[in-house]
Amino acid sequence: MRISARSDYAVRAVIEIAAAAPKLVKADQIAEAQHIPIKFLENILADLRRAGIVRSKRGAEGGYVLGYDPKDLSVAHVMRSVEGPLAWVRDERPGAVHYEGNSDGLEHVWVAVRASLRSVIDHVSIAQIINHDLPKAVTTYTRDPQNWVD
Repeated sequence: MRISARSDYAVRAVIEIAAAAPKLVKADQIAEAQHIPIKFLENILADLRRAGIVRSKRGAEGGYVLGYDPKDLSVAHVMRSVEGPLAWVRDERPGAVHYEGNSDGLEHVWVAVRASLRSVIDHVSIAQIINHDLPKAVTTYTRDPQNWVD
């Protein structure tokens, strides 16, 4: 599983916006706080705005605010808004690939990988990250030192 810079930056930008609520946050403030290249961030914010995850206000007093309650906004929702589906195998959904012969069980592995990914990021809200109140599905994995290394 590879998490792209685009997804990582999108989630970090949403966290910055949520943490500042109810104040509006300017793109350059997000870029500086999270060390994100401003042009890349502006493109990401446009995608987030189209998805309704953030709302923007123009002008000197403008900036970005969340379009959702952070308790109701999952990491997966943010990632899907900038990347599309989370797990693909050769540009197909894992359940759509089929193998024959000795590899016929591999499609089950790809579906399980997608399900395990979803079991974490579909159930972690932006509010939980900000409040350092991660669900047990996350903390169980992070307590194991082996999960911190390759």
